[in-house]
Amino acid sequence: MAEDFLPLNGTDHVELYVGNAKQSAYYYQMAWGYELIAYSGPETGVRDRASYVLQQGKIRLVLTSAMHPDSEITRHVAQHGDGVKFLAIWVDDAEKSFYETMSRGAKAHTQPTVMSDQFGEVKISAIHTYGDTVHKFVERKNYKGAFLPGYSPAKSSVKTTSVGLKHVDHCVGNVELGRMNEWVKFYEDVMGFKLLITFDDSDISTEYSALMSKVVSNGNGYIKFPINEPADGKRKSQIEEYIEFYHGAGVQHVAIATDDIITTVTELRNRGVEFLHVPEVYYEEVWDRVGKINEDVATIKKLNILVDRDDEGYLLQLFTKPVQDRPTVFFEIIQRCGAKSFGKGNFKALFEAIEREQALRGNL
Repeated sequence: MAEDFLPLNGTDHVELYVGNAKQSAYYYQMAWGYELIAYSGPETGVRDRASYVLQQGKIRLVLTSAMHPDSEITRHVAQHGDGVKFLAIWVDDAEKSFYETMSRGAKAHTQPTVMSDQFGEVKISAIHTYGDTVHKFVERKNYKGAFLPGYSPAKSSVKTTSVGLKHVDHCVGNVELGRMNEWVKFYEDVMGFKLLITFDDSDISTEYSALMSKVVSNGNGYIKFPINEPADGKRKSQIEEYIEFYHGAGVQHVAIATDDIITTVTELRNRGVEFLHVPEVYYEEVWDRVGKINEDVATIKKLNILVDRDDEGYLLQLFTKPVQDRPTVFFEIIQRCGAKSFGKGNFKALFEAIEREQALRGNL
């Protein structure tokens, strides 16, 4: 077996560029139960931005806003709205990760750089991927600080209560029509990922719209990136709507794992997080397809949770509505009970739910 030239330990953090990081941080603390662990801004000697680092389980979200109009962050928010800028990956060797990917055709974003403070040093490097999205390689084995040099430890000023989120399961990218295979090839050639699953428009379509999707994964399976592109349909697909409002390719959603989706979703709903609505009819046929599960069927239906099964087991999943005004980025909550797949059996129900929302926005 070929040696993995790009060993990855998992997701280090996901950084979003947002219009108002302070208020976004409040939302993710109060509604989602993330805890504030670090801060960077004028008070820490950083003059051009403010960043709040939030943590729950192994998930770190970084929310960053610009201080001035003439800034890459300001331009990113003006074009895309609140959106994911960095999908940062935890590695043992940021320099090697950079040069290995560069030698295979990556486009450089950040040359290998050492950042240090009294807690040690972190090495970072970064390469471009689809749209304005960037993969940052983070090597932190010689660091004991709260997050990264330049950040001060911080504590939530409000009481935060975890909703049971564990780690990032996968991150989904939407790319322009005709460009999915190009980006799949990028992950295969440049980052050594393998193609895991392919879905075409016969798998993922409704009366109105369709999409194509391929899932790539790194060697140990810790990092999985489904990549979607639109397919021909009678009306505008959700991928086209995303690209129109995001003004380009970008991260569509981040899927977050929980061990107890019933508790997680109950809490999130109680705190005002809005989810896509799945109609009653979905539950009339789902149990014939999925069979027995350990959770209470009536509760699953009441919470509107989707269920699917593959050869390895079953999974439970639910998708939020977009978490900003533009119909772009959202989150998925997923509980895997053995299943390794991505809920193929739910695509039609999910699409129809998204199309109902699109119709309300006048975008179908």
